[in-house]
Amino acid sequence: MKNLNTMTNEELAISYMEGNNRAFDMLLQRTQDALFTYILFVVHDNDTANDIFQETFVKAIMYLQKGRYTPTGKFSAWMNEDNDLSNISSDELLDASKEADFVNKQVLCDVKKLMEFLPATQREVVFMRYYQEMSFKEIAETTGVSINTSLGRMRYALINMRKLARQNSIELEMV
Repeated sequence: MKNLNTMTNEELAISYMEGNNRAFDMLLQRTQDALFTYILFVVHDNDTANDIFQETFVKAIMYLQKGRYTPTGKFSAWMNEDNDLSNISSDELLDASKEADFVNKQVLCDVKKLMEFLPATQREVVFMRYYQEMSFKEIAETTGVSINTSLGRMRYALINMRKLARQNSIELEMV
């Protein structure tokens, strides 16, 4: 097996899809600064940039777990593929947010039920993120762990909740 430090981002993404969770940690470490800087440049608001950044990585985790990544180009370009922010105004972000609120409230109700089956550390991160609307930075500071640990706990919570949702035929897709 190749050393993670010598792998390209594309190889790390494939390794993560094959079950190597440490590969995603390395991928996050390598790409987070550039992605956040890009988002901040486009939206010009630190809080909005944090939210978009966090949702982008949660979406990336979900896509990778579903095997929806093919290394046809740079991983960073793939990350931005569904997140092209160049044409987005703050009004469009607000309108999209309003429309998604209704659907998200339904999903959060189901999530709340599934959360009871999670380990305490995972349940805590999900609660803080979705019910207290805290950023991963705030969650990390509150729980005394790193941002990467907070993201990791969320990743495992999503894996566990997705498994429970499949077993109980519950659709959990936030918009």
